[in-house]
Formats: sequence, structure tokens, C-alpha cells
Amino acid sequence: MAKLTFLGATGTVTGSRFHLQIDGKNILIDCGLFQGPKRVRIKNWEPFPVSPSSFDFVLLTHAHIDHSGYLPKFVREGFSGKIICTHATAELCKVMLKDSAHIQEEDAKWANKKGFSKHSPALPLYTAQDAENTIKLFKPLHYGDFFQLSEHTRVKFHDSGHILGAALIDIKTKKGEGSRKILFSGDLGRPEIPILNEPNQVYNVDYLVLESTYGLRTHKSVDPVGELVEVINRSMKRGGSLVIPAFSVGRTQTLLYLLRLLEEEGRIDSYPIYVDSPMAIEALKIFDDHIRDFDLLTRMQKMQGKDIFKPQNLHICRSKEDSIAINRQRKGVIIISASGMVTGGRILHHLAQRLPDSKNTVLLMGYQAEGTRGRTIQERKKTVKIHGVHVPINAQIEMIDGFSGHADYNEMLAWLMPFNKVPKQVFMVHGEAEASEAMAEKIRKTYGWNVTVPQFGQSFELT
Repeated sequence: MAKLTFLGATGTVTGSRFHLQIDGKNILIDCGLFQGPKRVRIKNWEPFPVSPSSFDFVLLTHAHIDHSGYLPKFVREGFSGKIICTHATAELCKVMLKDSAHIQEEDAKWANKKGFSKHSPALPLYTAQDAENTIKLFKPLHYGDFFQLSEHTRVKFHDSGHILGAALIDIKTKKGEGSRKILFSGDLGRPEIPILNEPNQVYNVDYLVLESTYGLRTHKSVDPVGELVEVINRSMKRGGSLVIPAFSVGRTQTLLYLLRLLEEEGRIDSYPIYVDSPMAIEALKIFDDHIRDFDLLTRMQKMQGKDIFKPQNLHICRSKEDSIAINRQRKGVIIISASGMVTGGRILHHLAQRLPDSKNTVLLMGYQAEGTRGRTIQERKKTVKIHGVHVPINAQIEMIDGFSGHADYNEMLAWLMPFNKVPKQVFMVHGEAEASEAMAEKIRKTYGWNVTVPQFGQSFELT
């Protein structure tokens, strides 16, 4: 008997945490931060529902903070087992967890300095030392490798096509003639996204835990690269600057790849491009070292000697002084900074500087979760609160969703089509409540499968 308990990513797109008890082992699949509204974020500060010291393994689908960002607190509270993931995920997490700790420490210092926190003193969720302690526990695997979790249970990773290193987690228990396979999708990628492979197909699945971020929507952009060209040209013609909040891992590298390609093709001029995210800069080297994990076209360009992530007029902003210096560039520049949902980091300072000016443009290139500053900007509210100040939203707001790393509902249904057996049960997670319910109903109507939308803390026996 196995038991699966949902400790996150229920009714929200963040905080992925799934507790699997199987073959005498306690396993946590993903260990993510809750992001978005305060009622969701506050869960990060609550004691974990199960003692972290009782877990044997954490299995990570990928490195994004809503899937990995709780790890340092989990370790500080007693977890000392192995963290199993792909090699690229392990390398990215080393960068991302340290960066996350740094941002939290800096935000706490800023809150104390300005006095806008309700807590005195404001404290970070975890520290850089907690992140360092966590990094020591990683044990990476290659795609396709088998790892024995116990005598009868193994785990294997398949490429999910979401970001570098992202994986579908395939857990199989075999005793005698019987077997059971549980598959966790993590974040399911999409076809034809630059750089990345399409999601692998997995067969003989008995239980499926499937994301539903885009369960209510399809991606509207039929030509996202063409839209990017139009946004850049409109922005530059307006005489302002273009600010792009972008995830440090995945979106930033895809943008640099495309900007370099568009310059080569003559579709855009060569503008000064500032990458202002220490984590994105660290991640760039990891991407260069893992070209073998990308699609065939990207590998071919690398074989031809191209520096695939380097546009002509690229400026890497490593220091705080480099970041501040961008303020002197008031027009004709492209600023790429983290985070993608505007939840923290250097992007806050750039938006505080540029949002009030109608000549400037802010380009959002992915899903903006409920309660984030990104959602406030996307909805074109009058102001957005940054560092305790209500900043006017006068800049032009553009949105391109065709670069999203999440499959929409049609793409998910297409990925499910080749399943060679009907799963006993499908669990919809990692979506706002309406999106999860909508995706569940689409699977029921299309395939007639048994689909459940679990609630926080709900457990299921997997027979």
C-alpha cells in the first residue's frame, strides 16, 4: 500500500509539496515556496505538517523556486536525507537557493531600514548558511538513470521540456508479479519552445499527478517571436526603455537566444541589452555547460561555433553599482531582470524607476500568479506597491504568453493521448482552483478517466 498526501500546490500554482509513503519510505516530491497572496505565502512560515526529520528523500521535478525554494527551511527543521534530481537541476538549485536566501536577507534588511514591516525585526525565511547546508545533500542523476529508493521501489527521470533539467518523476514499485507506477508531471513543457525538447512520453502509468496552470486557457500567441519583434520595435520607436521581468532560469536564457537570433536575421536593431540578475548570470554558464540537454537545432548552432546566448550589445550587470548605473540609460535600452512575477529582486528597483513614465514599456512573458505584483501590473491597476511605496502604472504594458513553459489544456490533452492504459486516478494540482477543476473536467469528457482535484492536506491510498 502507498499513501499520497497533498501538502501544497492545491488551489494555487505555487508551493509544490507532495508526501508519498511507499515501501516503508517517506518521500517528498518537490519542496517549493508558496508565492502570491499573503494568505498563501504565510504557509511558508507555518511548521511543516510532517516532521522533516522523518523523510528519507526529496525528489525534485525542477529548480524553480515554487518547486525547490522551501528546501533550506526543510533542512534547517531536520531533514538530512538525499535530494534526488537531474544534474542540471542540482547545479541550478545551488545558484537559486543561495540567491533566494540572499534576496530574503536583503529584503528583511530593507524592511527594517525603511520600517514598513509589521514585524520587528523583520527576519528572512532562511539564511545563506541554510542554503549552503542544503546543497550538500544533493545526489544528481542523468535522465533515464534508475535509483533505488527501497528494495522494491525505484525512481527514474524523464525530460519534461519545461526548463533545463526539468523532469517527469517516474516512481515504480514491483513486488512479485505486481507493479505500480506513479508519475509526477512537475511543470509540463510545450512543443516548439526555443531551446527545449518536447516533453517525453511515459507509459504504463497507474497514478498521475498533473499540473493545471493553464487548465482554463490556451496560449493565444500563434507567433510569439513575431510579437516579440513588434513589441521591441514599438517600444524603441516610443523613445523609452523596455523592461522585461523574466525568470532567471529559463526565460532569461531563451530571451538572449532569441534576441541574438533576431539581430542575425535583421528583424531588430542591435540595442543595448542589460541582464541585471546575479542568478541569471550564474545560470548562463550552467546552460552553456548543458547544451547536450537542449533540442537538436540549439545543439547544431553550438557545433557551428555560435555563442548562442550572446546578442551583440550585451551588458552583464554583476554588482549593485552596475545595476544602479542602468538608471542613467533612459531610452533605447532593453532591461531583463528577475523575478518573472515581480515578487522580489532587482526588477523591483527598475520598475519603481520606469513604471511612472508612459514612454516606457513593461513586457510580461509568462503566467502571473494571483496576488503577485506581476498580476497587478498585468491587470493595469493604477498603482503597484514596491518597497512600501505605491508606484503609478503609467508605462505601456505588453503581454506575450506564447513563451510560457507550461502546456495549455490542449497541449496537456495531446500529451495524455498516447497513454497506453487508463490510469487508476489522475490528480490535478499546481493551478488556481478554477483552472484545476476545468482541466479535470476536460480530461473526464475527453478520455473518461477518473480525475480528482485534491484539497490541502488530503490523503489518498494508492492500491
